Amino acid sequence: MKKFAIALLGATMVLGAVSPSVAAKTEKAEKVKIDIAAPPAGKGQVVFYRTGGQGFALGCQVNEHGERVSALGAGKYFVQVTEPGEHTYMVSSEAKDVLTLEVEPDETEYVRCKIKMGIMVGRPNLEPSSQVDFDSLSHKLKMVDADDMGPKEKK
Repeated sequence: MKKFAIALLGATMVLGAVSPSVAAKTEKAEKVKIDIAAPPAGKGQVVFYRTGGQGFALGCQVNEHGERVSALGAGKYFVQVTEPGEHTYMVSSEAKDVLTLEVEPDETEYVRCKIKMGIMVGRPNLEPSSQVDFDSLSHKLKMVDADDMGPKEKK
């Protein structure tokens, strides 16, 4: 029994020595940064993103002019190409949050949606962000599904 325990311990140590390097390669492969292309000439764009965390099950539906731009789930992002100028975006649940941005031609703005504590439901919050912040989190994000973009179809 003693020889078996020593052999098992040796196998565990060998496997443990291999495992971190495999894990490191896997981690590097997973940390692929998302490159956001420049907007079309003369247009601007806004990159909206939401990481996981608090309020994971709650969506962050981004609206402009009372119409849905996208439903932003946890761990998702989308890019809205837009005309330059002032844009006002709103998210809501039991409370609403509004963010106004001045989008310049050929510029990319970044906006993060966070879910904060609410009384009955989490409260979505839009806040200006930066490319550096987006890049540091982008390896955890996936593009929203096509059916989560644009106005909701009326049934």
